[in-house]
Amino acid sequence: MRVGLIGSGNMARALARGWGDPVLCTDGGSGRAAALAAELGGEAIASNAELVERADLVVLAHKPAQLAEIASGLDDLSKPVVSLLARTSQAELRAALPGAQVFRVQPNTPVEIGRGVTVFALPDSPVDSEAHAAAHELFERVGVVVDLPERLIDAAGATSGVGPAYVALVAEAMTDAAIRRGLPALQAATLVNECLAGTAALLASRENDTLAIRREVTSPGGTTSRGLAALERGGLRAAFHAAIDDAMAPA
Repeated sequence: MRVGLIGSGNMARALARGWGDPVLCTDGGSGRAAALAAELGGEAIASNAELVERADLVVLAHKPAQLAEIASGLDDLSKPVVSLLARTSQAELRAALPGAQVFRVQPNTPVEIGRGVTVFALPDSPVDSEAHAAAHELFERVGVVVDLPERLIDAAGATSGVGPAYVALVAEAMTDAAIRRGLPALQAATLVNECLAGTAALLASRENDTLAIRREVTSPGGTTSRGLAALERGGLRAAFHAAIDDAMAPA
């Protein structure tokens, strides 16, 4: 299946690298499409209309505010269209692209290494089953796919879509704290990164029993207990609630 990317920014690049196949791609004059095609094979296309004509499946990876402008340059679109556009409903996509089979997804950047998570909005109107399966499979190739009703997509995006930035900040804070206590930077980063990766795998193997994992590390009055109390006093839990609320707030 020949995938066409309208937009060649960070998420488009992460997906293309994860798929590892030659792609057709466009950009708004940034030169990113040419760089992506040079890296992975495929072709930077001069116009979105030509890309749509040549692709088997079209991925909208441009800025959400550009939807009307992009759509106005396309002819009747009968091919499957997968939208990465935040805060843009399936109904809005169908209105902009009459006749298209539209699917709404929210991936995150670890798709680049095949460890992403993609939220896939359940169709809110009849769709072609083969097109739906093809779109679903495309994102299964680069990680886990979670199907959710569209009313939950924004909350999901504010969790997993932006989550890599939050986890990176946590890793940075833990590493900085270790360095302050004398650990060399490289070793501190290795300790933190492997701890995060291993704990994530352990959580998955334990069906997300976070309490059990905390209990296994924590002795009453011990070092872990004191550290957890410090994190609670520092407002870690409240900060994550606020982060999701702010990420979902109108721009």
